[in-house]
Amino acid sequence: MTTSDEAGLGTTAAGAPADDRATPATGPATAADAVRLLTEGELTVRGRIRDASNAALYCTVALDGQEAACVYKPVAGERPLWDFPDGTLAEREVAAYEVSQATGWSLVPPTVLREGPYGEGMCQLWIEVLPESDLLALVDAEEPEPGWKAIGFAEVEEGRTALLVHADDVRLRRLAVLDAVINNADRKGGHLLPADGECLYGIDHGVTFNVENKLRTLLWGWAGETLTDEALDVLRGLREGLGEGGALARRLGELLTPAEVGATRARVEALLASGRHPEPGGEWPAIPWPPV
Repeated sequence: MTTSDEAGLGTTAAGAPADDRATPATGPATAADAVRLLTEGELTVRGRIRDASNAALYCTVALDGQEAACVYKPVAGERPLWDFPDGTLAEREVAAYEVSQATGWSLVPPTVLREGPYGEGMCQLWIEVLPESDLLALVDAEEPEPGWKAIGFAEVEEGRTALLVHADDVRLRRLAVLDAVINNADRKGGHLLPADGECLYGIDHGVTFNVENKLRTLLWGWAGETLTDEALDVLRGLREGLGEGGALARRLGELLTPAEVGATRARVEALLASGRHPEPGGEWPAIPWPPV
């Protein structure tokens, strides 16, 4: 496999190889267009994203005059994990996209499973990130200021701690609900991508949909609070889609085990029954480390 160093590519601040050839001219207009482009387009590897824990390749994909940047993660480049079956992370990423689409919130970039230069893998539309965003912060205070939610205290220097906070942002709150449904075990700050048009995307959903409770996230600010009416309506829609013969149940059944689909259905039911955001359970580290 050719790395970005071997290909003579640098790396931009956003993590993409700095290669003028990889700049797309005409991208997809809709999510459906993006899915078709990602699925059927010619995939060209431009370099490797160096800070990814598994093999993640920066690519372009082209079809019928359309071109876009994307991330391709081949199954062959996945590192084995003790608590997830080998070779399943790509399918879990696609399943997270399918659930995101079913919510109507579009919180995950268009993502497909396809063949690529290094075998089958996940292919996801590249998101250009806004250079500045106020989603996470460390503050020297005991309580968050208005507009912020407390996550917990973190050691920033020897003998000194600071309060880690996230924005009290409706987009983050929706993402917290999605993470609870898909049982996201790794919601870090670096997985939050603010984009143009007030959009916010979450990425890196390989460690999701475990049948055991593994929710590990930075978005605990609403823990125990009442779910919004919007979230409850979305969860009711997911319950219907995950029911016997439901469209979402059928699609997830192509990507996950029956037990994992059943556990997803049970999490939706539990959220509707409680009417509240989940709280840390204690049996699993609640906050990912490092947090970004």
